[in-house]
Amino acid sequence: MKKLCFIALISIGIYQAPILAQDSNECMQDLSIFAEFAKVKNYKSAFEPWMKVRNECPTINVAIYSYGERILKERIKNGNSEEQESAKKDIIKLYDEWVEYFPKKKNKSIVGEIIGKKAQALLDFKQADLKKVYLTFDEAYKKDVKSFTNPKFLYNYFKTLYDLYKQGDDEVSMESLFDKYEEVSEKFEYESTELAKKLDIILKKEEAGTALTSRENRSKRIYNVNSNAIGTFLSNLDAIIAKEATCENLIPLYKRNFEEYKTDALWIKRAASRMDSKECSDDPLFVTLVEALHTLEPSADSAYYLGLLNDKSGKTEEALKYYEESIALETDNYRKAKILLKIANKFKSAGRKSSARNYANKALGFQPSLGRAYLLIANMYADSANQCGESQFDKRAVYWLAADIAKRAGQVNASLKKVAGRTVESYKGRAPSKTDIFTEGNAGTVIKFNCWINRSVTVPSL
Repeated sequence: MKKLCFIALISIGIYQAPILAQDSNECMQDLSIFAEFAKVKNYKSAFEPWMKVRNECPTINVAIYSYGERILKERIKNGNSEEQESAKKDIIKLYDEWVEYFPKKKNKSIVGEIIGKKAQALLDFKQADLKKVYLTFDEAYKKDVKSFTNPKFLYNYFKTLYDLYKQGDDEVSMESLFDKYEEVSEKFEYESTELAKKLDIILKKEEAGTALTSRENRSKRIYNVNSNAIGTFLSNLDAIIAKEATCENLIPLYKRNFEEYKTDALWIKRAASRMDSKECSDDPLFVTLVEALHTLEPSADSAYYLGLLNDKSGKTEEALKYYEESIALETDNYRKAKILLKIANKFKSAGRKSSARNYANKALGFQPSLGRAYLLIANMYADSANQCGESQFDKRAVYWLAADIAKRAGQVNASLKKVAGRTVESYKGRAPSKTDIFTEGNAGTVIKFNCWINRSVTVPSL
């Protein structure tokens, strides 16, 4: 019997010889039984042997907890009312046991991930008040931020704090709310960059014309799904803070706290970033923040902000000097790409389209998956339709070029797929129709745009 159990456990991929050697034959048999049922999603039949192993041999195998989570969630969804209520309480207990007995996976801590699951379950199944839910998310974040990566958990970590703030919780000030937003958004940014690094390796291989392996194709799909989730939840996060982070709220808050934090480079950097993103940089406080930051910690960020100040003062060449200094000071290619894109956007706003495209392309050189750079270029092409081309047909042909560039944004960044798709359809709708092509009789010809675009497009064949 022991030999049969050994074979069964190997077949379902959960056999751990050093641990199982210490456990009874009965536990081994029950482990094999419930795992086989769970493997085919027969969670109802798995329940009894699973509970027996969980109670008698809690350290036998991590499958008790990974499969146990599925067993209890199925019971919550499809069980009778008594089973549902019992399972809602039990799944919270399960996560505590998981942390106690199997806090690591492949020798790396997963405590943040598991406690994050617990916090989400408390929220989903209404097993605790809002304060306890927030504190549980906070525990996950502070105990093991490395494994606390689930975009939904990160979003709800901030959302529960925001809800407490809106409820008038005395312990949640506007300042603490903004501080937590910065922490969580920086974590989103970090996870997004880590995904981009993996995706860019694959994109570069594709661009070189090398066929991807089945494993690489599978990895690309996973990266795109995760990137899309990060983009969605980060967008939701920004939408929440936008209600509070107005210039009317930010400026007096930062003015009030500047004296206390004027030697804290991180605080100043976050304050300047928030004021810049909310278009509050015309206020004198922004100048104070930037000068203080550059004195404390000359960096890519402070140089960028000095460039921005000079831009606002009309000192274009001085601004460009600081922008270039910002790029030179940054050593991380992905942060460099984001600075380049920021500069590209500033040039676009100033009407300097050629410079904007140049910086957007530089950004793509450092991060091929930076889809927003493609959208920026596409938008500038579309905006230039009336200034490029001799005939009305040629002017409208610019939209084909803009659509091609916008399409690329969705191809390299899954989180932009929807917005890129809508943009492509919008541009195609403004381009010449099949009737126009037939009337002109120019299907398949190449149209060159001699304006700042200096590109060409081929008229589609009928």
